[in-house]
Parts: sequence; structure tokens; C-alpha cells
Amino acid sequence: MPPQQAIVTSVEALEAFRANLINYLSKARPALEEVSSDIHRLKTWLQSDQRRLWEHELKKRGKKLEQAQNELFAAKMSNFQESSSVQFLAKQRAQREVNEAMDKIAMLKKWDHELEGRADPLLRQVEGVHDFMMTEMPRAVEYLTQIIRSLEAYSDVPQPGMGGSGIPEALLPPVDDRIPPETKP
Repeated sequence: MPPQQAIVTSVEALEAFRANLINYLSKARPALEEVSSDIHRLKTWLQSDQRRLWEHELKKRGKKLEQAQNELFAAKMSNFQESSSVQFLAKQRAQREVNEAMDKIAMLKKWDHELEGRADPLLRQVEGVHDFMMTEMPRAVEYLTQIIRSLEAYSDVPQPGMGGSGIPEALLPPVDDRIPPETKP
């Protein structure tokens, strides 16, 4: 039994797939890099920027509270009833501001912990997909290129029992019918 031969009529579908794959990769890589970058920026914002801001704010508010406490103490010592109530309200407001800053710092710590727990597994998956896109997909594109070249070379080789057009001779019309009518003798 003679070996079976493939009839290659077109490699355009493979070429179109290869082109679409390259286009997809050119869009997917930056998107994956952007996701990773956004998560890293968020971590930096939480761990550094916001924490530093609220720690500075806590110190500032702590000094304001200390000043309000000293003013209240001085007002009580001088026995000015009206002024001591104003200082008491100022001290309470300063205490609320200190508590708010402490709450913000506690919330930032909680968010940072939750972000680590939730985002890190997803980030590892994104980085895994990115690595796959950077290593395996270029190999797939190169493999498709080689397949296309092989198929094109194969389709250019005349096969026994095939006409010059690459169509099996059994499917071609008889030789006399292939000659246009005006050129027949």
C-alpha cells in the first residue's frame, strides 16, 4: 500500500492564526504587566505612602493633643471656669483626631495584610501566565512558522498522480477539455 499523502490546498488559515496569535501576544503581555504593576503600586501606596502619611499625622495630632491638655491644665489651675470648658472641648477634639489617626493606621495594617493574602496568589498566577507568554508562546509562534514553511515547501513539490496545479489528476478534466475552444485545431 503506497503511503498516503496529504493534499495541501491552503496554508492561509495557519498564517492567519499565527498572525492573530502574534497580535494577541502583543496586547496580552502589556496588559499582564500592567496588572502586576498596578498591584505593586497599590502595595507601595499602602505600605509606604499612606502609612508614612498617617504616622506623621498621628505625631502632629499627638502634639496638638498634648498642647490642648496643657492648656486645659493651665485653665483649671487659674480657676477660669469659662476658659476651662473651651480648653476641655479643644482637648476632646484633639483626642478624637488622634483616635482617628490611630484608626487609619490600624485600617492600613489590616488592608495591607488582606492585600497580601488575597492579591499575592492572584499575582503569582498572573506572573505565571506572563512567564508562559514570554517563553512558551514565542516558541509556539516559531513552531507555527516552521509548520507553515514545511507545508508551503510540501505543496510546491510535484506529487505523483497530481497535476501541475497540485490537484489530483483524477479530478482534472480530460486533456482535450483543458484547451480553450479557440486554440483547438
